[in-house]
Amino acid sequence: MRVLRVLAPNPGIRELEGTNTWIVGDAPALVIDPGPNDRGHLSEVARTAGSVGAIALTHDHPDHAPGALPLAAMTGARVYAARPAEGRAEVFERIRDGGRVSAGSVSLGVVATPGHTADHVAFFDVRSGSLFTGDAVLGRGTSVIDPPEGDLAAYLRSLRRMRELGPRTIYPGHGPVVLRALAKLDEYVDHRTMREEQILTALGDASRTPEELVAEIYADYPHEVHELAARSVLAHLLKLEVEGRADKRTKAGVVRWSAIEPRSCERCGRPVRGRVRLCGSCTVAVLQE
Repeated sequence: MRVLRVLAPNPGIRELEGTNTWIVGDAPALVIDPGPNDRGHLSEVARTAGSVGAIALTHDHPDHAPGALPLAAMTGARVYAARPAEGRAEVFERIRDGGRVSAGSVSLGVVATPGHTADHVAFFDVRSGSLFTGDAVLGRGTSVIDPPEGDLAAYLRSLRRMRELGPRTIYPGHGPVVLRALAKLDEYVDHRTMREEQILTALGDASRTPEELVAEIYADYPHEVHELAARSVLAHLLKLEVEGRADKRTKAGVVRWSAIEPRSCERCGRPVRGRVRLCGSCTVAVLQE
Protein backbone atom coordinates (compact mmCIF):
# COMPACT_ATOMS: atom_id res chain seq x y z
CA MET A 1 0.00 0.00 0.00
CA ARG A 2 1.44 3.35 -1.03
CA VAL A 3 1.74 5.86 1.81
CA LEU A 4 3.22 9.30 1.10
CA ARG A 5 3.56 12.32 3.35
CA VAL A 6 3.18 15.98 2.45
CA LEU A 7 4.31 18.16 5.36
CA ALA A 8 2.19 21.26 6.00
CA PRO A 9 4.05 24.55 6.55
CA ASN A 10 2.74 25.10 10.09
CA PRO A 11 5.52 24.24 12.56
CA GLY A 12 4.99 25.00 16.24
CA ILE A 13 5.16 23.69 19.80
CA ARG A 14 2.05 21.56 19.31
CA GLU A 15 2.62 20.82 15.60
CA LEU A 16 6.34 19.90 15.77
CA GLU A 17 7.66 20.27 12.20
CA GLY A 18 4.10 20.67 10.91
CA THR A 19 1.00 18.61 10.21
CA ASN A 20 1.52 15.33 8.35
CA THR A 21 -0.92 15.03 5.47
CA TRP A 22 -1.01 11.37 4.45
CA ILE A 23 -1.75 10.18 0.92
CA VAL A 24 -2.81 6.55 1.04
CA GLY A 25 -3.10 4.22 -1.93
CA ASP A 26 -2.69 4.72 -5.67
CA ALA A 27 -4.83 7.26 -7.51
CA PRO A 28 -7.61 7.89 -6.75
CA ALA A 29 -5.99 8.15 -3.33
CA LEU A 30 -7.29 8.71 0.18
CA VAL A 31 -6.01 11.92 1.80
CA ILE A 32 -5.90 11.96 5.61
CA ASP A 33 -5.79 15.33 7.41
CA PRO A 34 -5.21 17.93 4.66
CA GLY A 35 -4.08 20.36 7.36
CA PRO A 36 -4.46 24.16 7.27
CA ASN A 37 -6.05 26.07 4.42
CA ASP A 38 -2.77 26.79 2.68
CA ARG A 39 -3.08 26.96 -1.11
CA GLY A 40 0.49 25.87 -1.79
CA HIS A 41 0.24 22.89 0.56
CA LEU A 42 -3.10 21.73 -0.84
CA SER A 43 -1.85 22.05 -4.41
CA GLU A 44 1.14 19.88 -3.52
CA VAL A 45 -1.18 17.32 -1.89
CA ALA A 46 -3.33 17.15 -5.03
CA ARG A 47 -0.26 16.92 -7.27
CA THR A 48 1.35 14.16 -5.19
CA ALA A 49 -1.87 12.16 -4.96
CA GLY A 50 -2.43 12.22 -8.72
CA SER A 51 -6.15 12.21 -8.09
CA VAL A 52 -8.03 12.35 -4.80
CA GLY A 53 -10.86 9.90 -4.22
CA ALA A 54 -11.73 10.82 -0.63
CA ILE A 55 -10.59 13.07 2.22
CA ALA A 56 -10.68 11.84 5.84
CA LEU A 57 -10.20 13.76 9.08
CA THR A 58 -8.91 12.34 12.35
CA HIS A 59 -10.42 15.35 14.19
CA ASP A 60 -11.44 18.93 13.55
CA HIS A 61 -8.55 20.89 15.08
CA PRO A 62 -7.34 23.89 13.04
CA ASP A 63 -4.00 22.28 12.17
CA HIS A 64 -5.73 19.23 10.64
CA ALA A 65 -9.11 20.11 9.18
CA PRO A 66 -9.44 23.56 7.52
CA GLY A 67 -7.85 22.38 4.28
CA ALA A 68 -10.57 19.77 3.76
CA LEU A 69 -13.18 21.99 2.11
CA PRO A 70 -10.79 23.76 -0.28
CA LEU A 71 -9.19 20.43 -1.23
CA ALA A 72 -12.67 18.99 -1.84
CA ALA A 73 -13.45 21.98 -4.08
CA MET A 74 -10.20 21.44 -5.97
CA THR A 75 -10.67 17.69 -6.47
CA GLY A 76 -14.39 16.93 -6.21
CA ALA A 77 -13.76 14.46 -3.38
CA ARG A 78 -16.06 14.05 -0.37
CA VAL A 79 -14.86 14.67 3.18
CA TYR A 80 -15.34 12.01 5.87
CA ALA A 81 -15.32 13.13 9.50
CA ALA A 82 -16.74 12.16 12.89
CA ARG A 83 -17.76 15.81 13.41
CA PRO A 84 -18.73 17.15 9.97
CA ALA A 85 -19.05 20.85 9.30
CA GLU A 86 -22.65 21.92 9.78
CA GLY A 87 -24.69 22.68 6.72
CA ARG A 88 -22.27 21.08 4.26
CA ALA A 89 -23.98 17.74 3.62
CA GLU A 90 -23.08 17.99 -0.08
CA VAL A 91 -19.40 17.70 0.86
CA PHE A 92 -19.21 16.03 4.28
CA GLU A 93 -20.20 12.54 5.36
CA ARG A 94 -20.25 11.45 9.00
CA ILE A 95 -18.11 8.46 9.99
CA ARG A 96 -18.54 6.30 13.05
CA ASP A 97 -16.62 3.69 14.98
CA GLY A 98 -16.51 0.42 13.05
CA GLY A 99 -17.19 2.06 9.69
CA ARG A 100 -14.86 2.35 6.73
CA VAL A 101 -13.39 5.06 4.53
CA SER A 102 -12.53 4.00 0.99
CA ALA A 103 -10.89 5.44 -2.11
CA GLY A 104 -9.72 3.46 -5.11
CA SER A 105 -8.27 0.17 -3.88
CA VAL A 106 -7.84 1.40 -0.28
CA SER A 107 -10.36 0.79 2.49
CA LEU A 108 -9.44 1.75 6.07
CA GLY A 109 -11.35 0.90 9.22
CA VAL A 110 -12.57 3.75 11.43
CA VAL A 111 -11.55 3.42 15.07
CA ALA A 112 -12.99 5.85 17.64
CA THR A 113 -10.10 7.18 19.75
CA PRO A 114 -11.53 9.98 21.92
CA GLY A 115 -9.40 11.70 24.51
CA HIS A 116 -7.39 14.31 22.65
CA THR A 117 -10.77 15.49 21.37
CA ALA A 118 -14.22 13.95 21.69
CA ASP A 119 -14.45 13.43 17.92
CA HIS A 120 -11.00 11.90 17.41
CA VAL A 121 -10.72 8.78 15.24
CA ALA A 122 -7.86 6.71 13.86
CA PHE A 123 -7.77 4.79 10.58
CA PHE A 124 -6.47 1.22 10.40
CA ASP A 125 -5.43 -1.09 7.57
CA VAL A 126 -5.51 -4.61 8.99
CA ARG A 127 -3.55 -6.13 6.09
CA SER A 128 -0.46 -3.99 6.50
CA GLY A 129 -0.94 -3.12 10.17
CA SER A 130 -0.85 0.58 9.29
CA LEU A 131 -2.46 2.87 11.87
CA PHE A 132 -3.06 6.55 11.13
CA THR A 133 -3.29 8.14 14.57
CA GLY A 134 -3.74 11.88 14.09
CA ASP A 135 -2.94 13.53 17.41
CA ALA A 136 -3.68 10.44 19.53
CA VAL A 137 -0.07 9.28 19.03
CA LEU A 138 2.74 11.47 17.74
CA GLY A 139 6.00 10.44 16.15
CA ARG A 140 7.90 12.34 18.83
CA GLY A 141 6.84 13.54 22.26
CA THR A 142 3.38 13.08 23.74
CA SER A 143 -0.11 14.19 22.81
CA VAL A 144 -1.63 17.21 24.55
CA ILE A 145 -4.75 16.42 26.57
CA ASP A 146 -6.35 19.81 27.19
CA PRO A 147 -9.56 19.90 29.29
CA PRO A 148 -12.43 20.33 28.94
CA GLU A 149 -12.25 18.98 25.39
CA GLY A 150 -9.45 16.62 26.34
CA ASP A 151 -10.33 13.69 28.60
CA LEU A 152 -7.45 11.67 30.02
CA ALA A 153 -9.49 8.65 31.11
CA ALA A 154 -10.99 8.36 27.62
CA TYR A 155 -7.55 8.86 26.10
CA LEU A 156 -6.03 5.99 28.10
CA ARG A 157 -8.86 3.72 26.96
CA SER A 158 -8.14 4.76 23.36
CA LEU A 159 -4.43 3.94 23.73
CA ARG A 160 -5.29 0.47 24.98
CA ARG A 161 -7.79 -0.04 22.20
CA MET A 162 -5.25 0.92 19.56
CA ARG A 163 -2.80 -1.54 21.06
CA GLU A 164 -5.41 -4.30 20.84
CA LEU A 165 -5.50 -3.79 17.07
CA GLY A 166 -1.92 -5.09 16.88
CA PRO A 167 -0.58 -2.35 14.57
CA ARG A 168 2.90 -2.61 13.08
CA THR A 169 3.42 0.94 11.81
CA ILE A 170 2.05 4.24 13.10
CA TYR A 171 1.59 7.18 10.74
CA PRO A 172 1.11 10.08 13.19
CA GLY A 173 -0.39 13.51 12.74
CA HIS A 174 2.96 15.10 13.63
CA GLY A 175 6.52 13.83 13.72
CA PRO A 176 8.24 10.85 12.12
CA VAL A 177 6.73 7.48 11.22
CA VAL A 178 6.81 4.98 14.10
CA LEU A 179 8.06 1.55 13.00
CA ARG A 180 7.62 -0.15 16.39
CA ALA A 181 3.97 0.63 16.96
CA LEU A 182 3.29 -1.59 19.98
CA ALA A 183 6.37 -0.32 21.80
CA LYS A 184 5.27 3.27 21.18
CA LEU A 185 1.78 2.61 22.54
CA ASP A 186 3.25 0.94 25.63
CA GLU A 187 5.55 3.92 26.04
CA TYR A 188 2.58 6.28 25.94
CA VAL A 189 0.67 4.36 28.63
CA ASP A 190 3.78 4.07 30.81
CA HIS A 191 4.46 7.79 30.44
CA ARG A 192 0.98 8.72 31.67
CA THR A 193 1.30 6.33 34.62
CA MET A 194 4.65 7.87 35.52
CA ARG A 195 3.29 11.40 35.26
CA GLU A 196 0.34 10.56 37.49
CA GLU A 197 2.69 9.17 40.14
CA GLN A 198 4.78 12.35 39.92
CA ILE A 199 1.70 14.50 40.43
CA LEU A 200 0.53 12.55 43.47
CA THR A 201 4.04 12.69 44.94
CA ALA A 202 4.31 16.43 44.31
CA LEU A 203 0.92 17.02 45.95
CA GLY A 204 1.97 15.16 49.06
CA ASP A 205 0.08 16.64 52.01
CA ALA A 206 -0.08 20.09 50.44
CA SER A 207 -2.69 21.93 48.41
CA ARG A 208 -1.30 23.17 45.10
CA THR A 209 -2.27 24.63 41.74
CA PRO A 210 -1.42 22.97 38.41
CA GLU A 211 1.08 25.75 37.73
CA GLU A 212 2.87 25.07 41.02
CA LEU A 213 3.03 21.38 40.18
CA VAL A 214 4.44 22.17 36.73
CA ALA A 215 7.20 24.33 38.22
CA GLU A 216 8.42 21.27 40.13
CA ILE A 217 7.68 18.37 37.77
CA TYR A 218 8.75 20.16 34.57
CA ALA A 219 11.65 22.10 36.08
CA ASP A 220 14.08 20.74 33.46
CA TYR A 221 11.80 21.55 30.51
CA PRO A 222 11.89 24.83 28.53
CA HIS A 223 9.65 27.46 30.07
CA GLU A 224 7.66 27.88 26.84
CA VAL A 225 6.12 24.40 27.28
CA HIS A 226 4.96 25.06 30.85
CA GLU A 227 1.57 26.46 29.81
CA LEU A 228 0.75 23.30 27.85
CA ALA A 229 2.15 21.20 30.67
CA ALA A 230 -0.25 22.86 33.12
CA ARG A 231 -3.17 21.78 30.92
CA SER A 232 -1.85 18.20 30.92
CA VAL A 233 -1.44 18.26 34.70
CA LEU A 234 -5.02 19.52 35.01
CA ALA A 235 -6.20 16.58 32.87
CA HIS A 236 -4.50 14.20 35.32
CA LEU A 237 -6.03 15.98 38.31
CA LEU A 238 -9.52 15.76 36.83
CA LYS A 239 -9.06 12.02 36.26
CA LEU A 240 -7.84 11.60 39.84
CA GLU A 241 -10.88 13.54 41.06
CA VAL A 242 -13.27 11.20 39.26
CA GLU A 243 -11.42 8.26 40.82
CA GLY A 244 -11.74 9.80 44.28
CA ARG A 245 -7.99 10.33 44.65
CA ALA A 246 -7.85 14.13 44.41
CA ASP A 247 -10.01 16.99 45.59
CA LYS A 248 -10.13 20.68 44.71
CA ARG A 249 -11.01 23.75 46.73
CA THR A 250 -11.44 27.30 45.47
CA LYS A 251 -10.35 30.24 47.61
CA ALA A 252 -10.15 33.85 46.41
CA GLY A 253 -10.68 32.62 42.86
CA VAL A 254 -7.68 30.25 42.96
CA VAL A 255 -8.30 26.51 42.54
CA ARG A 256 -5.97 24.29 44.54
CA TRP A 257 -5.79 20.53 44.49
CA SER A 258 -5.05 18.02 47.23
CA ALA A 259 -4.40 14.29 47.19
CA ILE A 260 -6.91 12.28 49.21
CA GLU A 261 -7.38 8.66 50.09
CA PRO A 262 -9.87 6.95 47.76
CA ARG A 263 -13.32 6.64 49.32
CA SER A 264 -16.21 4.32 48.48
CA CYS A 265 -19.92 5.05 48.45
CA GLU A 266 -21.35 3.90 51.76
CA ARG A 267 -24.42 2.57 49.95
CA CYS A 268 -23.11 0.80 46.82
CA GLY A 269 -19.34 0.67 47.26
CA ARG A 270 -18.44 2.51 44.07
CA PRO A 271 -15.72 5.21 44.12
CA VAL A 272 -16.91 8.69 45.07
CA ARG A 273 -15.49 12.12 44.35
CA GLY A 274 -13.95 14.15 47.14
CA ARG A 275 -15.08 13.69 50.71
CA VAL A 276 -18.76 12.89 50.18
CA ARG A 277 -20.38 9.76 51.64
CA LEU A 278 -22.54 8.75 48.67
CA CYS A 279 -22.07 8.62 44.90
CA GLY A 280 -24.34 10.71 42.69
CA SER A 281 -26.70 7.83 41.85
CA CYS A 282 -27.14 6.83 45.48
CA THR A 283 -27.66 10.45 46.52
CA VAL A 284 -30.57 10.69 44.08
CA ALA A 285 -31.91 7.31 45.18
CA VAL A 286 -31.84 8.28 48.85
CA LEU A 287 -33.67 11.54 48.12
CA GLN A 288 -36.37 9.59 46.30
CA GLU A 289 -36.89 7.02 49.03
